[in-house]
Amino acid sequence: MEYAIEMRRALHKIPEPGFKEFKTQAFILEQIRAYPPDRVTYDTFETGVFVRVKGLTGNRTIGYRADIDGLPIEEATGLPFCSEHPGFMHACGHDMHTSIALGLMKRIIELPVMDDVVFLFQPAEEGPGGAEPMIKSPLFEKYRPSEMYGLHVAPEYPVGTIASRPGVLFASAREVHITIYGQSGHAAFPHLTIDTVVAQAALIMQLQTIVSRSINPMNCSVITIGKVDAGIRENVIAGRAVLDGTMRALNGEDMEKLERRVRDIIRGIEASFGVKIDLQFGNRYYEVVNDRHIVDKFSSFVKMNANYIECDAAMTGEDFGFMLKEIPGMMFWLGVDNPTSGLHQPTLNPDESAIPFVIDLLDHYFREYV
Repeated sequence: MEYAIEMRRALHKIPEPGFKEFKTQAFILEQIRAYPPDRVTYDTFETGVFVRVKGLTGNRTIGYRADIDGLPIEEATGLPFCSEHPGFMHACGHDMHTSIALGLMKRIIELPVMDDVVFLFQPAEEGPGGAEPMIKSPLFEKYRPSEMYGLHVAPEYPVGTIASRPGVLFASAREVHITIYGQSGHAAFPHLTIDTVVAQAALIMQLQTIVSRSINPMNCSVITIGKVDAGIRENVIAGRAVLDGTMRALNGEDMEKLERRVRDIIRGIEASFGVKIDLQFGNRYYEVVNDRHIVDKFSSFVKMNANYIECDAAMTGEDFGFMLKEIPGMMFWLGVDNPTSGLHQPTLNPDESAIPFVIDLLDHYFREYV
Protein backbone atom coordinates (compact mmCIF):
# COMPACT_ATOMS: atom_id res chain seq x y z
CA MET A 1 0.00 0.00 0.00
CA GLU A 2 1.98 2.94 -1.33
CA TYR A 3 -0.03 5.53 0.61
CA ALA A 4 0.87 4.08 4.01
CA ILE A 5 4.54 3.74 3.11
CA GLU A 6 4.56 7.38 2.00
CA MET A 7 2.99 8.27 5.34
CA ARG A 8 5.69 6.34 7.19
CA ARG A 9 8.52 8.10 5.38
CA ALA A 10 7.00 11.52 5.97
CA LEU A 11 6.48 10.78 9.67
CA HIS A 12 9.97 9.33 10.03
CA LYS A 13 11.39 12.75 9.19
CA ILE A 14 9.63 14.53 12.06
CA PRO A 15 10.11 12.61 15.34
CA GLU A 16 9.06 14.65 18.37
CA PRO A 17 9.10 14.20 22.17
CA GLY A 18 6.03 13.34 24.21
CA PHE A 19 3.30 16.00 24.34
CA LYS A 20 5.30 18.07 21.86
CA GLU A 21 4.25 16.15 18.74
CA PHE A 22 2.92 19.32 17.10
CA LYS A 23 4.08 18.59 13.55
CA THR A 24 2.97 14.99 13.87
CA GLN A 25 -0.49 15.97 15.03
CA ALA A 26 -0.80 18.53 12.22
CA PHE A 27 0.23 15.86 9.71
CA ILE A 28 -2.37 13.41 11.04
CA LEU A 29 -5.08 16.08 10.98
CA GLU A 30 -4.21 16.94 7.39
CA GLN A 31 -4.92 13.34 6.40
CA ILE A 32 -8.18 13.17 8.37
CA ARG A 33 -9.55 16.44 6.98
CA ALA A 34 -9.26 15.08 3.45
CA TYR A 35 -12.14 12.65 4.15
CA PRO A 36 -15.89 13.40 3.96
CA PRO A 37 -17.21 14.69 7.31
CA ASP A 38 -20.20 12.36 7.08
CA ARG A 39 -17.78 9.41 7.31
CA VAL A 40 -15.25 10.73 9.82
CA THR A 41 -15.47 12.72 13.05
CA TYR A 42 -12.50 13.69 15.17
CA ASP A 43 -11.33 15.61 18.23
CA THR A 44 -7.90 16.58 19.46
CA PHE A 45 -6.53 15.88 22.92
CA GLU A 46 -3.25 17.59 23.80
CA THR A 47 -1.09 16.52 20.82
CA GLY A 48 -3.15 13.39 20.21
CA VAL A 49 -6.22 12.78 18.07
CA PHE A 50 -9.45 10.80 18.51
CA VAL A 51 -11.03 9.66 15.22
CA ARG A 52 -14.27 7.79 14.55
CA VAL A 53 -14.87 6.17 11.17
CA LYS A 54 -18.56 5.37 10.80
CA GLY A 55 -19.48 1.81 9.89
CA LEU A 56 -22.40 0.47 7.91
CA THR A 57 -24.41 -0.32 11.04
CA GLY A 58 -22.41 1.17 13.89
CA ASN A 59 -23.82 -1.42 16.29
CA ARG A 60 -20.44 -1.71 17.98
CA THR A 61 -17.25 0.32 18.19
CA ILE A 62 -13.83 -1.24 17.69
CA GLY A 63 -10.77 0.68 18.91
CA TYR A 64 -7.29 0.83 17.44
CA ARG A 65 -4.44 2.70 19.11
CA ALA A 66 -1.25 4.08 17.55
CA ASP A 67 1.45 5.90 19.54
CA ILE A 68 3.04 8.84 17.76
CA ASP A 69 6.09 10.13 19.68
CA GLY A 70 9.81 9.74 18.97
CA LEU A 71 12.93 9.26 21.08
CA PRO A 72 15.94 11.49 21.96
CA ILE A 73 18.33 9.42 19.84
CA GLU A 74 20.58 10.65 17.02
CA GLU A 75 19.65 8.67 13.91
CA ALA A 76 22.36 6.63 12.18
CA THR A 77 20.40 4.77 9.50
CA GLY A 78 21.58 6.82 6.52
CA LEU A 79 18.08 6.62 5.04
CA PRO A 80 17.14 9.25 2.44
CA PHE A 81 14.14 10.11 4.62
CA CYS A 82 16.03 10.18 7.93
CA SER A 83 15.11 12.45 10.83
CA GLU A 84 15.16 16.18 10.15
CA HIS A 85 15.15 16.88 13.91
CA PRO A 86 18.70 16.66 15.31
CA GLY A 87 18.91 14.43 18.35
CA PHE A 88 15.52 12.80 17.76
CA MET A 89 14.53 9.65 15.91
CA HIS A 90 11.66 7.24 15.48
CA ALA A 91 13.78 4.51 17.06
CA CYS A 92 10.84 2.57 18.49
CA GLY A 93 8.80 2.28 15.31
CA HIS A 94 6.04 4.73 16.19
CA ASP A 95 6.22 6.08 12.65
CA MET A 96 5.31 2.55 11.53
CA HIS A 97 2.50 2.34 14.09
CA THR A 98 1.01 5.66 12.98
CA SER A 99 1.29 5.00 9.26
CA ILE A 100 -0.38 1.59 9.71
CA ALA A 101 -3.28 3.31 11.47
CA LEU A 102 -3.54 5.92 8.72
CA GLY A 103 -3.46 3.24 6.03
CA LEU A 104 -6.08 1.13 7.78
CA MET A 105 -8.25 4.20 8.24
CA LYS A 106 -8.06 5.02 4.54
CA ARG A 107 -8.99 1.45 3.64
CA ILE A 108 -12.10 1.28 5.81
CA ILE A 109 -13.24 4.75 4.78
CA GLU A 110 -13.09 3.70 1.14
CA LEU A 111 -14.59 0.24 1.83
CA PRO A 112 -16.68 0.51 5.01
CA VAL A 113 -16.89 -2.25 7.60
CA MET A 114 -20.01 -2.99 9.64
CA ASP A 115 -18.81 -1.54 12.94
CA ASP A 116 -17.60 1.93 13.79
CA VAL A 117 -13.82 2.00 14.17
CA VAL A 118 -12.18 4.47 16.54
CA PHE A 119 -8.52 5.38 16.09
CA LEU A 120 -6.58 6.79 19.03
CA PHE A 121 -3.41 8.57 17.94
CA GLN A 122 -1.74 8.71 21.33
CA PRO A 123 1.07 11.05 22.38
CA ALA A 124 3.88 10.49 24.86
CA GLU A 125 4.10 6.69 25.09
CA GLU A 126 7.85 6.98 25.70
CA GLY A 127 7.11 9.28 28.61
CA PRO A 128 5.65 10.81 30.60
CA GLY A 129 2.73 8.65 29.42
CA GLY A 130 -0.16 9.71 27.22
CA ALA A 131 -2.53 6.75 27.49
CA GLU A 132 -3.78 7.43 31.02
CA PRO A 133 -4.67 11.12 30.53
CA MET A 134 -6.18 10.31 27.14
CA ILE A 135 -8.61 7.73 28.51
CA LYS A 136 -9.38 9.92 31.55
CA SER A 137 -10.33 12.79 29.25
CA PRO A 138 -14.09 13.48 28.98
CA LEU A 139 -13.61 13.11 25.23
CA PHE A 140 -12.84 9.44 25.66
CA GLU A 141 -16.47 8.65 26.55
CA LYS A 142 -17.51 10.02 23.17
CA TYR A 143 -15.20 7.55 21.44
CA ARG A 144 -15.15 4.63 23.92
CA PRO A 145 -14.79 1.31 22.06
CA SER A 146 -16.03 -2.10 23.16
CA GLU A 147 -12.78 -3.81 22.12
CA MET A 148 -9.28 -2.35 21.84
CA TYR A 149 -6.33 -3.37 19.65
CA GLY A 150 -2.75 -2.21 19.33
CA LEU A 151 0.55 -3.46 17.96
CA HIS A 152 4.27 -2.95 18.38
CA VAL A 153 6.95 -3.60 15.78
CA ALA A 154 9.32 -6.48 16.56
CA PRO A 155 12.67 -6.41 14.73
CA GLU A 156 13.48 -9.98 15.78
CA TYR A 157 10.53 -11.51 13.89
CA PRO A 158 10.32 -11.77 10.09
CA VAL A 159 7.68 -9.95 8.07
CA GLY A 160 4.52 -12.02 7.96
CA THR A 161 4.76 -13.03 11.62
CA ILE A 162 2.40 -12.00 14.41
CA ALA A 163 3.30 -12.83 18.02
CA SER A 164 1.17 -12.46 21.12
CA ARG A 165 -0.20 -14.33 24.10
CA PRO A 166 -3.23 -14.33 26.41
CA GLY A 167 -2.70 -12.70 29.79
CA VAL A 168 0.36 -10.58 30.57
CA LEU A 169 2.28 -9.60 27.43
CA PHE A 170 4.35 -6.67 28.77
CA ALA A 171 5.55 -5.83 32.25
CA SER A 172 4.53 -3.09 34.61
CA ALA A 173 7.21 -0.39 34.49
CA ARG A 174 8.16 2.62 36.58
CA GLU A 175 11.08 5.03 36.50
CA VAL A 176 13.03 5.83 39.64
CA HIS A 177 15.00 9.05 40.18
CA ILE A 178 17.29 9.37 43.20
CA THR A 179 19.34 12.37 44.32
CA ILE A 180 21.82 11.99 47.19
CA TYR A 181 22.91 15.08 49.13
CA GLY A 182 26.06 15.18 51.27
CA GLN A 183 28.85 17.67 51.93
CA SER A 184 31.55 18.43 49.40
CA GLY A 185 35.19 19.00 50.29
CA HIS A 186 38.83 18.31 49.51
CA ALA A 187 39.64 14.70 48.61
CA ALA A 188 42.51 14.77 51.11
CA PHE A 189 40.13 15.39 54.02
CA PRO A 190 37.26 12.90 53.64
CA HIS A 191 36.57 13.01 57.39
CA LEU A 192 35.38 16.58 56.96
CA THR A 193 32.90 15.70 54.22
CA ILE A 194 29.89 13.49 53.54
CA ASP A 195 30.84 11.52 50.45
CA THR A 196 27.86 10.95 48.16
CA VAL A 197 29.82 8.76 45.72
CA VAL A 198 30.45 6.12 48.38
CA ALA A 199 26.78 6.26 49.36
CA GLN A 200 25.82 6.07 45.69
CA ALA A 201 27.95 2.96 45.15
CA ALA A 202 26.50 1.24 48.21
CA LEU A 203 22.97 2.13 47.15
CA ILE A 204 23.44 0.70 43.66
CA MET A 205 24.72 -2.58 45.06
CA GLN A 206 21.95 -2.85 47.64
CA LEU A 207 19.24 -2.12 45.08
CA GLN A 208 20.45 -5.16 43.14
CA THR A 209 19.60 -7.40 46.10
CA ILE A 210 15.90 -6.56 45.96
CA VAL A 211 14.98 -8.85 43.08
CA SER A 212 17.19 -11.72 44.26
CA ARG A 213 16.11 -11.60 47.92
CA SER A 214 12.67 -9.96 48.09
CA ILE A 215 10.87 -11.28 45.00
CA ASN A 216 9.70 -14.86 44.47
CA PRO A 217 12.33 -16.41 42.17
CA MET A 218 9.52 -17.89 40.06
CA ASN A 219 8.41 -14.36 39.16
CA CYS A 220 10.10 -11.95 36.77
CA SER A 221 11.27 -8.55 38.00
CA VAL A 222 14.22 -6.28 37.33
CA ILE A 223 15.74 -3.09 38.69
CA THR A 224 18.24 -1.37 36.41
CA ILE A 225 20.17 1.79 37.20
CA GLY A 226 20.92 3.13 33.75
CA LYS A 227 22.36 6.55 34.54
CA VAL A 228 24.64 7.85 37.30
CA ASP A 229 26.19 11.26 37.80
CA ALA A 230 28.39 12.70 40.55
CA GLY A 231 31.35 14.97 41.12
CA ILE A 232 33.08 17.86 39.39
CA ARG A 233 36.74 16.76 39.37
CA GLU A 234 39.07 14.04 40.63
CA ASN A 235 40.27 15.73 43.84
CA VAL A 236 36.92 17.00 45.11
CA ILE A 237 34.56 14.80 47.10
CA ALA A 238 31.12 15.04 45.54
CA GLY A 239 28.43 16.72 47.58
CA ARG A 240 25.67 15.51 45.28
CA ALA A 241 25.06 12.31 43.33
CA VAL A 242 22.23 11.28 41.03
CA LEU A 243 20.91 7.88 39.95
CA ASP A 244 18.20 7.22 37.39
CA GLY A 245 16.77 3.82 36.64
CA THR A 246 13.77 1.68 35.86
CA MET A 247 11.84 -1.03 37.65
CA ARG A 248 9.91 -3.78 35.86
CA ALA A 249 7.62 -6.56 37.12
CA LEU A 250 5.13 -8.92 35.53
CA ASN A 251 2.56 -8.45 38.28
CA GLY A 252 1.36 -5.48 40.28
CA GLU A 253 2.09 -6.95 43.71
CA ASP A 254 5.76 -7.38 42.85
CA MET A 255 5.94 -3.81 41.54
CA GLU A 256 4.55 -2.54 44.84
CA LYS A 257 7.09 -4.65 46.72
CA LEU A 258 9.93 -3.23 44.60
CA GLU A 259 8.82 0.28 45.51
CA ARG A 260 8.61 -0.53 49.23
CA ARG A 261 12.05 -2.12 49.28
CA VAL A 262 13.62 0.83 47.44
CA ARG A 263 12.24 3.14 50.14
CA ASP A 264 13.51 0.82 52.90
CA ILE A 265 17.02 0.65 51.47
CA ILE A 266 17.19 4.41 50.99
CA ARG A 267 16.35 4.96 54.66
CA GLY A 268 19.17 2.59 55.56
CA ILE A 269 21.66 4.39 53.29
CA GLU A 270 20.72 7.72 54.87
CA ALA A 271 21.39 6.31 58.33
CA SER A 272 24.60 4.52 57.34
CA PHE A 273 26.29 7.36 55.45
CA GLY A 274 24.76 10.50 56.94
CA VAL A 275 23.37 11.63 53.58
CA LYS A 276 19.94 12.96 52.69
CA ILE A 277 18.17 11.33 49.76
CA ASP A 278 15.35 12.59 47.56
CA LEU A 279 13.41 9.76 45.90
CA GLN A 280 11.01 10.34 43.03
CA PHE A 281 9.08 7.64 41.19
CA GLY A 282 7.92 8.33 37.65
CA ASN A 283 4.49 7.47 36.30
CA ARG A 284 3.71 3.79 36.57
CA TYR A 285 2.87 1.88 33.41
CA TYR A 286 0.56 -1.03 34.20
CA GLU A 287 1.08 -4.49 32.79
CA VAL A 288 -0.32 -5.04 29.29
CA VAL A 289 -2.85 -7.81 29.98
CA ASN A 290 -4.42 -9.32 26.88
CA ASP A 291 -8.00 -10.59 27.07
CA ARG A 292 -7.93 -14.38 26.59
CA HIS A 293 -11.13 -14.58 24.54
CA ILE A 294 -9.99 -11.82 22.17
CA VAL A 295 -6.52 -13.36 21.78
CA ASP A 296 -8.09 -16.75 21.00
CA LYS A 297 -10.32 -15.16 18.36
CA PHE A 298 -7.51 -13.10 16.82
CA SER A 299 -4.90 -15.87 16.88
CA SER A 300 -7.30 -18.33 15.23
CA PHE A 301 -7.83 -15.82 12.44
CA VAL A 302 -4.10 -15.09 12.04
CA LYS A 303 -3.22 -18.79 11.83
CA MET A 304 -5.42 -19.05 8.74
CA ASN A 305 -3.74 -16.08 7.05
CA ALA A 306 -0.19 -15.65 8.38
CA ASN A 307 2.40 -17.03 10.79
CA TYR A 308 1.29 -16.82 14.43
CA ILE A 309 3.62 -17.39 17.40
CA GLU A 310 2.55 -17.56 21.02
CA CYS A 311 5.44 -15.65 22.56
CA ASP A 312 6.73 -15.31 26.10
CA ALA A 313 5.86 -12.29 28.20
CA ALA A 314 8.42 -9.47 27.87
CA MET A 315 9.81 -6.99 30.38
CA THR A 316 9.02 -4.20 27.92
CA GLY A 317 7.00 -1.29 29.33
CA GLU A 318 3.97 0.03 27.41
CA ASP A 319 1.29 2.45 28.58
CA PHE A 320 -1.28 0.63 26.43
CA GLY A 321 -1.81 -1.26 29.69
CA PHE A 322 -3.89 1.70 30.94
CA MET A 323 -6.30 1.21 28.04
CA LEU A 324 -6.57 -2.54 28.59
CA LYS A 325 -7.46 -1.94 32.25
CA GLU A 326 -10.51 -0.05 30.98
CA ILE A 327 -11.45 -2.01 27.87
CA PRO A 328 -10.98 -5.67 26.88
CA GLY A 329 -8.50 -6.01 24.07
CA MET A 330 -5.04 -7.08 23.08
CA MET A 331 -1.65 -6.02 21.79
CA PHE A 332 0.59 -8.02 19.48
CA TRP A 333 4.09 -7.96 18.06
CA LEU A 334 4.43 -7.29 14.33
CA GLY A 335 7.50 -8.78 12.67
CA VAL A 336 9.55 -6.18 10.78
CA ASP A 337 12.70 -8.24 10.08
CA ASN A 338 15.54 -6.05 11.38
CA PRO A 339 17.35 -8.55 13.66
CA THR A 340 20.69 -6.72 13.70
CA SER A 341 19.23 -3.53 15.16
CA GLY A 342 16.73 -3.61 17.99
CA LEU A 343 14.28 -1.11 19.41
CA HIS A 344 15.72 2.13 20.78
CA GLN A 345 18.84 1.76 18.64
CA PRO A 346 20.01 4.50 16.23
CA THR A 347 20.15 2.08 13.29
CA LEU A 348 16.62 0.67 13.59
CA ASN A 349 15.19 0.33 10.07
CA PRO A 350 12.00 -1.78 9.96
CA ASP A 351 11.08 -3.58 6.74
CA GLU A 352 8.31 -1.47 5.23
CA SER A 353 6.67 -4.49 3.60
CA ALA A 354 5.23 -5.20 7.05
CA ILE A 355 2.97 -2.15 6.62
CA PRO A 356 0.73 -3.40 3.76
CA PHE A 357 0.86 -6.91 5.23
CA VAL A 358 -0.68 -5.90 8.56
CA ILE A 359 -3.11 -3.39 7.03
CA ASP A 360 -4.52 -6.19 4.85
CA LEU A 361 -4.61 -8.52 7.85
CA LEU A 362 -6.41 -6.09 10.16
CA ASP A 363 -8.80 -4.95 7.43
CA HIS A 364 -9.82 -8.57 6.83
CA TYR A 365 -10.14 -9.19 10.57
CA PHE A 366 -12.22 -6.08 11.29
CA ARG A 367 -14.38 -6.80 8.27
CA GLU A 368 -15.22 -10.44 8.95
CA TYR A 369 -14.07 -11.66 12.36
CA VAL A 370 -14.40 -9.01 15.06
